Amino acid sequence: MAALLRLFIDTPLAAGQTLALADGAARHVQVWRLQPGDALVLFNGQGGQWTADVVAMGRREVTVRVGAHQTGVAEGPRAVTLAVGVPTGERMDTLVEKATELGVARIQPLICTRSVLRLTGERAAKRRAHWQGVAQAAAEQSGRCVVPQVADWLDLADWLPQAQGSRHVLSLAGDAVPLASWAGPVSVTLLSGPEGGLTPDEEARARQAGFTPASLGPRVLRADTAPLAALALLQLLSV
Repeated sequence: MAALLRLFIDTPLAAGQTLALADGAARHVQVWRLQPGDALVLFNGQGGQWTADVVAMGRREVTVRVGAHQTGVAEGPRAVTLAVGVPTGERMDTLVEKATELGVARIQPLICTRSVLRLTGERAAKRRAHWQGVAQAAAEQSGRCVVPQVADWLDLADWLPQAQGSRHVLSLAGDAVPLASWAGPVSVTLLSGPEGGLTPDEEARARQAGFTPASLGPRVLRADTAPLAALALLQLLSV
């Protein structure tokens, strides 16, 4: 059986409802070449998903009818916030996409001392909105019924006092405890540095803010690899 198109719809949904899709969602339906009567799946991040079928296709407008509610794929037992010094180029796009597939609950972009990419104001807002779209597309593709939030950019120093839950900073320090040995609360915050890592002063400030140094092994992982390895490990620890 072929996979059905899944679409995130930012509106309340109810069985029997008929609605016109927003432009972006309508384009997805057209790209898939769906026709009236074809089935698809809708979700709005409020829990579960809905079956649906195409009612009408116009040149730009697509109308669908909402069907039955389904439980959908359950979220993992741990709500993980990934706070990351933003890597350069398209690596952040890949990080957001894969982190969404791996079940991250929230992504916090950070500006650190060694950050190469430093955006503020309108440019930062546009990039954040782009990453939110990447997360939405990844949730649609992966079967998640929740789209993780991509937060506004913050300087590391401004963000540290806001960190919550069980806090871990990915570190190569000699006293770092293997993340694989950890089994703790359901709310977890992982802090990972940009290219070049966190400076010694930044790691010291993270420790003062309650972050425990966590190790993924002796290898030096790239800025876009380490957080994904940590997320995958936490997923396995939750199985």
